[in-house]
Amino acid sequence: MTLRENFSPKPTILSTNKVELRPLSVDHLTSFYQAGAFPEIWRWSLPDKCASLQVAKKWLTYSEVMMKKGEHIAYAIFDKASGELVGSTRFCSIKPEDRNIEIGFTFITPKYQQTYVNTHAKFCLLKHAFEQLHAIRVEFKTHEQNEKSRSAITRLGAKFEGILRHQRILSDGSFRNTAIFSIIDTEWPKVKQTLESKMITVKNDL
Repeated sequence: MTLRENFSPKPTILSTNKVELRPLSVDHLTSFYQAGAFPEIWRWSLPDKCASLQVAKKWLTYSEVMMKKGEHIAYAIFDKASGELVGSTRFCSIKPEDRNIEIGFTFITPKYQQTYVNTHAKFCLLKHAFEQLHAIRVEFKTHEQNEKSRSAITRLGAKFEGILRHQRILSDGSFRNTAIFSIIDTEWPKVKQTLESKMITVKNDL
């Protein structure tokens, strides 16, 4: 079997000593809604996936469908110390023919922003992508004007590649220019070492 044929992400539990990523489902509806019910979370990634409990349920149902199709692998992020669902993230834009994958649709509830959660969650996904799936490229996208997200992606060790102009039309009718970043397989060992150092020595995200 070739590496291309092996490149087929499946829902699985990923974890560090601080967080656990569990496949997202409608069973997580109440806690997902509670974690995401802050409009500021969705400012740069409209529409608001937690505008109401009904909207959140529709999003989770859609996510389950996309997982069954193998087009997304969505995760609920749990903080191990508290047991709380503190956010969500997923693999998307899965391209087996090129062994490329995107990490996206990430949100962290405000209480846990600028803590260890994002670094640990992204480490889980990156390690799985490069070491189990044998990806040669992992990419990240965010709104051009979302400086907070761009800084967080850069701190992971991803390299800025440019701006995709008018890449999306958002639900408010605005055109989104998208900043795109990537980490490639040859960079992963160094990125991994840096992230592991941060995870050992730093309580909060840098």
